Amino acid sequence: MKTSLMFLALLFGQLVTSQDKPVIHLQPHSGSIDLLDGGKRVDLINAPPTVHLPHPPPKLDLDGNLWAVDVKNLGPKSVTVLGDNQFSVIVNVNQTVHIHSNGSVFTLKP
Repeated sequence: MKTSLMFLALLFGQLVTSQDKPVIHLQPHSGSIDLLDGGKRVDLINAPPTVHLPHPPPKLDLDGNLWAVDVKNLGPKSVTVLGDNQFSVIVNVNQTVHIHSNGSVFTLKP
């Protein structure tokens, strides 16, 4: 019984944690993630093969936190996300990547 309660508590905690960022959908065939998308999860649906990050790399989001965005590709094809300073990441279908910026460069975070 104790184990079941612990499992349910962990599961509920993970569900709550996964919903802590606002989710927005990149408009179909839109080719860029906006500066205002910092702190959010951007879902890609029918995105073009290449999506661009803001230029120049932002330092802070609207809440004053270091700028970061989660990008989730819902398909139907892989998408390459490009930023300044040769930043490039391929996001496969059903994959989420965590992209951070320090105001100079974009980096991937695990």
